[in-house]
Amino acid sequence: MKKLNIMVIGAGQMGGGIAQTFAQSGYKVYLYDSIEDAPKKRIEFIENILNKNIQKNKISEKDKVNTLNNINISTSLKDAKDCDLIVEAIIEDIDIKADLFRELDNIVNDNCIYASNTSSLPITELASKTKRADKFIGMHFFNPVPVMTLVELIRGLATSDETFNFIFEISKKINKYPVYVKDFPGFISNRVLQVMINEAIYCVHEGISSIEGIDEIMKRGMNHPMGPLELADFIGLDTVYNILNIMYEGFGQEKYKPCPLLKQYVTMGWLGKKTGRGFYNYNKEV
Repeated sequence: MKKLNIMVIGAGQMGGGIAQTFAQSGYKVYLYDSIEDAPKKRIEFIENILNKNIQKNKISEKDKVNTLNNINISTSLKDAKDCDLIVEAIIEDIDIKADLFRELDNIVNDNCIYASNTSSLPITELASKTKRADKFIGMHFFNPVPVMTLVELIRGLATSDETFNFIFEISKKINKYPVYVKDFPGFISNRVLQVMINEAIYCVHEGISSIEGIDEIMKRGMNHPMGPLELADFIGLDTVYNILNIMYEGFGQEKYKPCPLLKQYVTMGWLGKKTGRGFYNYNKEV
């Protein structure tokens, strides 16, 4: 059986983590991004993480070398022609994703499978933009990808059993726990999580408690490792806002409507940890 070749498109936090995960499991990975130097920077980041794991005795030097050797910088989507699986992890914009898959349709071989890491966009609609809806599936990883074991597998209306079974098995081979989910807005994880986060933001908006107080209640009372507001900052408030809007538009129910305070934060550019300011201030001098 020939060794599988995989292309990960998007060298951001999620795409880089996905590439690292496949590479650690022995798969050859092409890492591509429309920003030319993004894959190189991401590989440097991965190397730094691997070095820390060596110091913690989690991996060996050989593991690190093998992982890095399995990740190849791609400067052209044409590298997808020899790939068996494309994992897309770009911006959560259905039109941008659709344009990417249309371009790939003219490059990939007949057997290549598309897997989108979208956290909330409809898989059936994305698949309909391609010439291979039967070979299209949602493969939603969780951040940080090398650490989190869950992957949601979302079947579109036309996703074949062959495609689903292939992705289910490869998920297990990269040490993930795959769970089947129907194609509904937000799937399961975000449908539950984002409503909790939104309600926590409403509690801030209504002055029921402090930001720190709300987070401490959920950590100490519900044994959550991170409070909902701190988690929102970690995810990115713009991402939280976009996911809630997708669910609000998809279901038409008020419970998914983003809190006005969340909209204000996003408008202000307070997007969380990545911008240095969200519900918490990450620019404070130590």
